[in-house]
Amino acid sequence: MPTYDYECTKCGHQFEARQSMKDPHLTDCPQAGCAGPVKRRIGAGAGFIFKGSGFYITDYRSDSYKAAAKQDSQAGSSSSSGSGSSSSSGSSGQASSAGAAKPAASST
Repeated sequence: MPTYDYECTKCGHQFEARQSMKDPHLTDCPQAGCAGPVKRRIGAGAGFIFKGSGFYITDYRSDSYKAAAKQDSQAGSSSSSGSGSSSSSGSSGQASSAGAAKPAASST
């Protein structure tokens, strides 16, 4: 159920009320001894609640970006299986240097 903000026009008391969208607006102030008329205020609305493992920028990439990334990853995996030296720059160079670090760490 949504939460609505109200304000009393007589005493200025502000409060929130959880109401169904079908319920009529409140008319009387709940403050003790007031019972003045209330007006529904314009609220900012609810914020987003993210649940789950998360949302990433790569979740909603275009098809052209996905195709280029796939080609990039394929080129990077073929060059890292070579002698360890890389003639291209970019992410494939990083993949080959990461691959070269693994054998040194495992031999230690």
